[in-house]
Amino acid sequence: MIELHTWGTPNGRKVSIMLEECGLPYSVHKVDISKGEQFKPEFLKISPNNRIPAILDPDGPGGKPISLFESGAILIYLAEKTGQFLPKDPAKKYKTLEWLMWQMGGVGPMFGQAHHFLRAAPTKIEYGIKRYVDEAKRLYGVLDKQLAGNAFAAGEEYTIADMAIFPWAARHEWHTVNLADFPNVKRWYDIVNARPAVTKGMSVPYLN
Repeated sequence: MIELHTWGTPNGRKVSIMLEECGLPYSVHKVDISKGEQFKPEFLKISPNNRIPAILDPDGPGGKPISLFESGAILIYLAEKTGQFLPKDPAKKYKTLEWLMWQMGGVGPMFGQAHHFLRAAPTKIEYGIKRYVDEAKRLYGVLDKQLAGNAFAAGEEYTIADMAIFPWAARHEWHTVNLADFPNVKRWYDIVNARPAVTKGMSVPYLN
């Protein structure tokens, strides 16, 4: 059984969605980042950058255990392990990786900064708010244009690229974005949001 070390963040939920979509058995190990648990030595052994999520798969390549951190790397690993949600056709595969990297390099960092300046910064800094909210809206525009001619982020297939983008888009209210302003994103969002595995994955870890 795969160990998922995670917390209730968009990056963590990418992996729990993928595990649910693939139907892989997994156990959830909560890493409460509000209490600094990401700095514990046992967690740093599998995630040296002290960030969630991380996984430990006892049945890795060659039947040997493997640990992985970085959500994008984990998504690719699970896709290749199961043969799901990463197209085998080379052109479609690289389109999927292209949009996965777009999320990793743009959506995550920029939306995260918007969240910080809007919700966490000890003082209100208008420059930071404007810079990152504007960038978030620009990125929504990029996705909206892509989805104008495609059912999903990388084309006609639902892939790990969608799983990577969705949990960040699910916090659109956090970065003051109205999905009605991006109708193609709204259509895509509603379709992905209706998937049972997405509903389950988005609730991990269960916080009582």
